[in-house]
Amino acid sequence: MALKYRLLQKINPRTPEAPGKFYAQSITTGDVKLRQLAKEIAEISTVNIVDIMAVIESFIQLIPRHIGQGQIVRLGEFGSFYVGISSKGAEQETDFKESMIKKVKIYFRPGSVLKKEISALEFEKQS
Repeated sequence: MALKYRLLQKINPRTPEAPGKFYAQSITTGDVKLRQLAKEIAEISTVNIVDIMAVIESFIQLIPRHIGQGQIVRLGEFGSFYVGISSKGAEQETDFKESMIKKVKIYFRPGSVLKKEISALEFEKQS
């Protein structure tokens, strides 16, 4: 199966008089809910859907706890989650206040298996 994409023409804001260039944009084809994933896991394993859902729910509770403590949550070859922050700058270190921290973000760094699978994708242009 191929990842579908379409082309969008974009203008460079630095040179708005120049003709736009065409860029690929992936097309989403729907979504998969947690229960559907659990059902599919149950179909290919010996674990029932109730146990899978319990594990996933626990997983959802534990990841924020650990990344909130500054830990990286490593999921083997799947990838890892970690937290990052951005803030306003202060002229001097003593001038910095916690209120200057503006955003907390969760980052995901894919592991080798996920990178390999994604790099092998094929593409299909949609009109």
